[in-house]
This record gives sequence, C-alpha cells and structure tokens, in this order.
Amino acid sequence: MVCEKCEKKLGKVITPDTWKSGARNTTEGGGRKVGENKLLTAKKSRFNPYQKTFEQCRICKQKVHQVGSHYCQPCAYSKGICAMCGKKLIETKNYKQSST
Repeated sequence: MVCEKCEKKLGKVITPDTWKSGARNTTEGGGRKVGENKLLTAKKSRFNPYQKTFEQCRICKQKVHQVGSHYCQPCAYSKGICAMCGKKLIETKNYKQSST
C-alpha cells in the first residue's frame, strides 16, 4: 500500500500486461518506452539481492524487501500508512484488523 506520490517510485515490469486498462506497464500514456534498454534505465528501482544491508522497518525492525520502503507491509497495513514514506492513508480506528 503506497500513496500516489510514491507510486512513481515503484519499479516497472519489462513485459507489458495483456489487460490494458489499469495496467502501469503499458506503452501507451507515458508508460514503458518501446526499445528501452532496461539495463540502463532501471538501476535505481531494481531489487539487488547482493546488497550488503537491507532496510529495516521503522516499527518492528523486520527486514523490508521493497526497494525504497521504510515500513514492512504488515506494519503499513495495520497502521494505515504508506509503506514508502509513512503518510497516513486511511483511518484504522474503527477497523477490526488481524494479522491472519
């Protein structure tokens, strides 16, 4: 769960979706460029398994596996915040939430 501002920071998949409406990685509307060299353009948003230190969640100190995120998905969901920047997205006061 990320906010609209952080949606631009998410990585894109190389292969375009066959279902066009709602897809982020299509060639129409400023998405993926045709003939784009992914080796040169996707350095910053690519997951690096050989990275020496992985980010830790700021709440539970668990390792975060999304590049650029500061909160893990369970904590972001339970608090109702953006996983990347921590901005409050929904009010969770009256929700009955469980981790299972």
